[in-house]
Parts: sequence; structure tokens; C-alpha cells
Amino acid sequence: MRSSEAGAGHRRRGPETGVRPRSRGRGSETGIRRRRAWWLRDRGAVTAEAAVVIPVLVAFAMALLWAMAAASAQIRCVDAARAGARAVARSEPEAAVLAAARDAAPGGARVSVGRAGEMWRVTVEAPTPGPAALALTLRAEASALAEDTVGGVVL
Repeated sequence: MRSSEAGAGHRRRGPETGVRPRSRGRGSETGIRRRRAWWLRDRGAVTAEAAVVIPVLVAFAMALLWAMAAASAQIRCVDAARAGARAVARSEPEAAVLAAARDAAPGGARVSVGRAGEMWRVTVEAPTPGPAALALTLRAEASALAEDTVGGVVL
């Protein structure tokens, strides 16, 4: 047993002796009041934090979904432009080229086909899915060498 523990019960405590009185434990009435007062003061903190955090999390999730939809639409535009370029390189009629590109393109896409020298260019433009406030125009272009120019002789 320590010496501080042996004499602890025999000394007088209080302001007149200069010895600090023991703190009241968990079971004391004052301790219970303190804990209850703390709980009552902080009781609405979780609700306030949730009221701020939940809308932020929802907005973040919506932004992620929009970004994934926009990325998917961009990939479809690239695929549509390539499909159109392959079709035009095989010397298919322009109606077949447009049909091939429109089949692979996202909804509402505009497809254009043009020739510049020996190269055919297929361009696909489409709006991003989602609300108008987040509207962007996605664009993809693919080119292919015209089949009638292969071998150095223009037919």
C-alpha cells in the first residue's frame, strides 16, 4: 500500500485545510447532472450535421452519375464515328454510312460525312444526357483513307 493511500482517509479535506476535496464519482448526483446537461446540450448536433452532410452526399452522387453518363455517351460517339469511317472506307453509299453511324451513336446525335482530298471524315455530335444546366456537346471524329485512292491511282 502506498503512503499516500494510507494517510488519505485521516486528513481533513476542504478549503480550510488547503487540500482539494475528492472529485465526485460517476454515481454521485452532481456527476449525473453534469452528464445529463452535456447530453441535453449536444442532443441536436447530430441532426444538424446530418442536415448539412446528406444534401452534399446526394449532390456528389448525382454528379458522379452524370459524369458516368456523359463518359458513356462520349464513348458511343467515338464508336459511331469509327463505324461510319469504316463504312465509308469500304465505299458504301452515303445513306448506309449515315445509318451505320446513327445506329452506334447516342440518341439525338448529328452525323456528318465529308471528304477532304484522299480522306473521308465522319463527325458525330451529341448532347450530354441530363439536365439542361449541365448540357455539353460531345464530339467525336474519325477519318479513313478513301478506297478508290489506295495504290496511288485515283479512280
